[in-house]
Amino acid sequence: MARTAVIAIGGNSLIRDESHKSVADQYDAIVETTRHIAGMVEQGYDVVITHGNGPQVGFILLRSEIAEKAAGLHPVPLDSCGADTQGAIGYQIQQALHNEFLRRGLARKAVTVVTQVLVDRDDPAFSTPSKPVGSFYSKDDIDEKVAKEGWTVVEDAGRGWRRVVASPMPIEVVELDAIKDLLMAGFVVVAAGGGGIPVVRDDQGNLKGIAAVIDKDHATSLLATNLHADLFVISTAVEKVFINYRKPDQKGIDRMTVSEAKAYMNQGQFAKGSMLPKVKAAIAFLEHGGNEALITNPESLERAIAGETGTRIVRD
Repeated sequence: MARTAVIAIGGNSLIRDESHKSVADQYDAIVETTRHIAGMVEQGYDVVITHGNGPQVGFILLRSEIAEKAAGLHPVPLDSCGADTQGAIGYQIQQALHNEFLRRGLARKAVTVVTQVLVDRDDPAFSTPSKPVGSFYSKDDIDEKVAKEGWTVVEDAGRGWRRVVASPMPIEVVELDAIKDLLMAGFVVVAAGGGGIPVVRDDQGNLKGIAAVIDKDHATSLLATNLHADLFVISTAVEKVFINYRKPDQKGIDRMTVSEAKAYMNQGQFAKGSMLPKVKAAIAFLEHGGNEALITNPESLERAIAGETGTRIVRD
């Protein structure tokens, strides 16, 4: 029986640095990451891939704003930006995997599912929007946006003003059955990109997109739980999780239990916008029946699967 692995690839798997942001640069980065994922497939894993999309959504919003000013074109809603990036990034991952499978002589194919993820209309996150999206603005420009669009905004450390939206918790992957069927049919599936397109359900069961951003790692944790995955992998910028990160006594963690991870969290060891959501997502997966979570960087993926590096998080 093949083991199922759900892999969340982070921003460094798509955009290496500030000077490599083009579509071609992004594809080159994806090619490198998919080589290691193909190695897992070659080892016998059935794989589902999720990915971030923050910068790409920002690019679409900026293009939309420029086009609106220059030619009067309609703006692109945030939920449509999520759908657009799922398709575009999924296409690149599919193509890179196809070519790598061909090179290795593997009779496998990849497919992307544009994925909606249900959130609660009454999630407290909607009362306190906190996730920055899009460009930086001057005070005058942001005041105009607030008046015209009703945005909630914050000032960002002297760099300007930004729009913030809610980051609600995911509660249901709408296309879950399709993902399961494709996985059973032997496809490598790209799904829930950017945390999924946030949707809410009305009293009649109708779905409607909403301006929000779901944390990618939390959405991937939910997907991995629902697929009864054997392994939940979070690919990030570092080879393993560290305590006392970037301090003289920095120490890498090879293995930690859920209780140990929570103790480190209580000590403030993991940064809120960086490692903390990843560790929380791993814990959620394990507390809902998962067996093993792994945090590492893309280039170390195969070695981490073999137990040579990375940080494994396991149940107590």
